[in-house]
Amino acid sequence: MAELPGLVANHLKGIRTLIIAQLTDLHLRTGGELTFGKVDTAAFMSAAVAAIGRLDPAPDVLLLTGDLVDNGAVEAYSLLAELLAPLEFPVRMLPGNHDARDAMREVFASTDYLPASGFLQYESDIGPLRLLCLDTLVEGKTYGHLCAERLDWLQTRLAERPEDPTVIALHHPPCPLGIAMDSIGLVEGSEALEKIVAMHANIERVICGHVHRTIHRRWAGTMVTAAPGPAHQIALSLESSQAFRIIMEPPSFHLHVWRPDTGLVTHACLVEDFPVAHEVRV
Repeated sequence: MAELPGLVANHLKGIRTLIIAQLTDLHLRTGGELTFGKVDTAAFMSAAVAAIGRLDPAPDVLLLTGDLVDNGAVEAYSLLAELLAPLEFPVRMLPGNHDARDAMREVFASTDYLPASGFLQYESDIGPLRLLCLDTLVEGKTYGHLCAERLDWLQTRLAERPEDPTVIALHHPPCPLGIAMDSIGLVEGSEALEKIVAMHANIERVICGHVHRTIHRRWAGTMVTAAPGPAHQIALSLESSQAFRIIMEPPSFHLHVWRPDTGLVTHACLVEDFPVAHEVRV
């Protein structure tokens, strides 16, 4: 397993607090090219990184849950590396359906957590909290897949440390969320994944992206939480027949805060700062 270096000793009333900042669905393009011909995702990502860098206390890790770039290009991953460079805490990432494993490995070859071959699955310890990252990518397809090899890896990791509080991260939601995008979710392996997760009461949360919205669902004895994006969002659509509509809701990210007395608590955060109208101390 990869132990995260330089963990920030965050304390709240004397209790150790661990913080995961989650960004997802960056869809980066280079050279000023606009994603969907409309969205300057590089500018939005730059603003999101700056906002996360200003957090106090600082996160223990920034987790990127897929669709890091829009077209799997090496140049876009290089831009991502440049944008992340100012951060003084560790970064972890996993692929989404817009990503390319080989290009990710090429640009981030110096990392000590991405496997050198095969699926981009790994584990990291964040103090007493364990992070298991899954690779749901089917290159060239929009939907997700967890084959027997990837599921066996997860089953083995969970069995090794059945008492440790654990967060599972993946790009595609592991279950239907009641929205139109369910048609391109985790369409293969979801039932097997549900059985595995249901066997382990120490799983604090399953976190994902893909849907460009904050959505929560109870599933397999735990909670599934999908995160919004730092640029464009996808309009809420409860009808499966409706087309996906890209909208410009406020850029957002999630903070997952773990304490031994509360477990994992998730906060939805806006990238933009707002003025303080009044301060009240209690």
